[in-house]
Amino acid sequence: MKKLGIILAFISLFSSCTKDDNNGYSPVLPESPISIDLNIPQIFSENIIPPVIPADNPLTEEGVALGKRLFFDPILSSDESISCASCHSPQNAFTDNTATSAGVNGTLGNRNSMPLFNLAWNYNERFAWDGKELSLERQALEPVQNPIEMHSNWDDVVTKLENHSEYPSLFEDAFNSITITKELVAKAIAQFERTLISANSKFDRYSLGNATLTPQELNGLDIFLREDKGDCFHCHGNPNNPLWTDNDFHNNGLDATFTDLGLGSVTGDPNDNGKFRSPSLRNLAYTAPYMHDGRFQTLDEVIDFYSEGLQNSPTIDPLMKNVNQGGVQLSDEEKADLKAFLLTLSDPSFLNNPAFQN
Repeated sequence: MKKLGIILAFISLFSSCTKDDNNGYSPVLPESPISIDLNIPQIFSENIIPPVIPADNPLTEEGVALGKRLFFDPILSSDESISCASCHSPQNAFTDNTATSAGVNGTLGNRNSMPLFNLAWNYNERFAWDGKELSLERQALEPVQNPIEMHSNWDDVVTKLENHSEYPSLFEDAFNSITITKELVAKAIAQFERTLISANSKFDRYSLGNATLTPQELNGLDIFLREDKGDCFHCHGNPNNPLWTDNDFHNNGLDATFTDLGLGSVTGDPNDNGKFRSPSLRNLAYTAPYMHDGRFQTLDEVIDFYSEGLQNSPTIDPLMKNVNQGGVQLSDEEKADLKAFLLTLSDPSFLNNPAFQN
């Protein structure tokens, strides 16, 4: 029996090895995660350059699935009461429907939750309203330890994940690592967030020749593009930029003085005070309230502000050239037409995509 056991042991050893080119043997490695490519919409491939996918965090089936699970799991918060999705809900185009969001202790932040879509095409790789996070992976780290958001710490989160019945094997599947780290958590979440693509609005279909705009919507587009009318395209692009944002930072005339310095608080440059990232105009039908502090509850209020509510300040963007007259001074009909066009940029299929649901 002892001899038989030795023979079986040798059989087991050699069955777990493979022959290499040098006639030697090496252990069989676990299967690598399955690589996937983003499903890039036609409207993007025709107009903008490829997405930003970091070399050290390629998309995989297992990584995206893990990131999705983590995104919806309140285990990341200190009392396990909120998840990423609590402030970035799929039904609100991955933002919140309040001016600012409440953290685990009910404390309200001072900024509106930014919607999450088409993030892989943010070429300057600066995220958040003030651009403080220099990659999507770094952005995913911050809310966990923010005292007015998830109010946790990464050591506790990693311990909870290590002691979970399923997460250790999911991390091993996604990253070939039995060690869970905060960096791998952030990588997984970033992978999932890069798959959040919105590109099926009425205007997208119109651009591809598959839909027709009404005369009111077409007139709204004209107002959007004309410098003597809405003059919106400088910061939010045109039909050749289906992101509908320049992803840059501007002082758009919201305030004459600043309690929130925006980009200036990050760079330390007074010339950046009051500058915030231009959000995409996609999905405006679902992302109210608007602006970095959620001050405007309706799209009509936003249009009224740009028409006659601009406030001058030392750092106001030169693009806001109508500031001395309060704005672009649109008529009621022009405002209605502009709103009709802006709503054609909303994509209801994005809200209902099963790949993005909990």
